[in-house]
Amino acid sequence: MNKLTVSSAFYNDIRKILETARNNAYKAVNFAMVEAYWGVGKRIVEEEQEGSKRAEYGEYLLKNLSERLTKELGKGFSEANIRNFRQFYLSFSENGQIRYALRSELSWAHYRLIMRVENHQARVYYMNEAAECGWSSRALERQIVSHYYERLLTSKNKRTLMAESNKAAQIQPAQPSDFIKDPYVLDFLGLDENRRHQEKDIEQAILNQLQKFLLELGKGFTFVSRQHRISTESKEFYIDLVFYNYILKCFVLVDLKTGKLTHQDIGQMDMYVRLFEDKMKQKGDNPTIGIILCSEKDETVVKYSVMNKNKKLFASKYKLYIPSEKELIAEVEREKQILRLDMKKNSK
Repeated sequence: MNKLTVSSAFYNDIRKILETARNNAYKAVNFAMVEAYWGVGKRIVEEEQEGSKRAEYGEYLLKNLSERLTKELGKGFSEANIRNFRQFYLSFSENGQIRYALRSELSWAHYRLIMRVENHQARVYYMNEAAECGWSSRALERQIVSHYYERLLTSKNKRTLMAESNKAAQIQPAQPSDFIKDPYVLDFLGLDENRRHQEKDIEQAILNQLQKFLLELGKGFTFVSRQHRISTESKEFYIDLVFYNYILKCFVLVDLKTGKLTHQDIGQMDMYVRLFEDKMKQKGDNPTIGIILCSEKDETVVKYSVMNKNKKLFASKYKLYIPSEKELIAEVEREKQILRLDMKKNSK
């Protein structure tokens, strides 16, 4: 009697159906618990408001609730977690309702990180970006620690910064300036910040950590090539790194500079962009973008160069370590002040 067997294709189809169902069930249960934690936080706040106004009552409430829940339901209800539920509700509520549409793609670990962000606009940004880009909780933590949102806002032509309003940004289509950060934090390259590195060393380190570099670049970036050659009738030029952004629908050229930004660097990138537009840009692509990543940036050079008011050329600093919160805030405020002064001059 011949032994019957099922085909590999058939088996793989069945396995895929079951795995998808299992994953969907896990996500559904996970998000149901996230919503439950918000509801627990809401009830705690309501009880605190209705109960005794004495501070010790609030402490007793959390301690007693933790003890009873742990006894009946098991682990996961420590006083620290109960406080997290309370903070979760306070961070994502308005007039007793969920203030923002919670993203079901995110876990409780994600929300514990997001709710500690003070700026409510930043909270919404991190929540949506983490969901749409599939950030792990570890990746989200790094983005928050490195002030990803604030660095994005320091782009000189950032329209949301000029409008001081998220609403103004939402009604307009995506622009290159929406994707450029300053500074870029490249701590994951593992290079000593106190040592002068050659451009080729930084380039190789980026390629070694390409996935993390793409995460730092932002949404929609894919790698195309390194040392991309463009030839003219008499010369050959090599662009350090070339990417494509499928949201902006354009190529993005990156040139690495280990010293201070110069007029020559800007002129070179301007030429690269023009050559790339002429020789490589495909039908349907939007204008090519050029980003110069430099260790030092001279605002005067930027202001009085072809980069000024050019929506296709950008210069951003890179740091080989995660700066302290104080350093980043100072950097952000400095960029904001420069932008406001320029806006004030242009309005006269």
